[in-house]
Amino acid sequence: MQTLVQKLIDHGLENRVLTEKQLARVLEGSQQRRYGLVNRALKAGELYRLSRGRYLLADRFRDYPGHPFALAQAFVQGSYVSFETALAYHGWIPEAVHTTACVTPGRKTLIFEPGKFGRFTFHPLALHTGQFLELVQRIQITQQTMLVAEPVRALMDLVCLRKTQWQGLGWLIEGLRIDEEHLKSIMQSDIDTLMVVYKQKRVKSFLGSLARALDHD
Repeated sequence: MQTLVQKLIDHGLENRVLTEKQLARVLEGSQQRRYGLVNRALKAGELYRLSRGRYLLADRFRDYPGHPFALAQAFVQGSYVSFETALAYHGWIPEAVHTTACVTPGRKTLIFEPGKFGRFTFHPLALHTGQFLELVQRIQITQQTMLVAEPVRALMDLVCLRKTQWQGLGWLIEGLRIDEEHLKSIMQSDIDTLMVVYKQKRVKSFLGSLARALDHD
């Protein structure tokens, strides 16, 4: 086992996403020595580079594999998983989704493709800052914390991203293949909450039409 790996385990960092600063605190010696240790670990398949300055130990040294939803936080802090990714996670759409699509609190669309973990996309939306995490759940899987939009929030984030006009429940049922029973589970309180989340009038209009189609007062 390489010195770098053993030191990370000794410091209890085997399950963490590692930054250059963390590596500098753990590894003794010069920057050149640290660079050499990191490169050797990468070539040996003991360390995996997620993006520039971010690393993850190989699964065989961890207590559990890194979950893509948790890794999303490492790429963009404060982001949350949404859109088709969250809809598939909650079982609202039947298709498998291979991209971890997220909403970012930043202003730029970002894309990361760290090999075996698939593709990560981060999209800014026109949201009111204080309402950014409304109807977003904090979930724990294998001791990893992740932020995932509830189904109705993921749906409306998708509407906001695509700038979709209301086309009736048929578009949701046939176009997105969302089961009607799932749509009927949307509460008026959810719609009221989301009305103050989005800035776009188009999204507010969609929410109003959705409420009427579901016979909410």
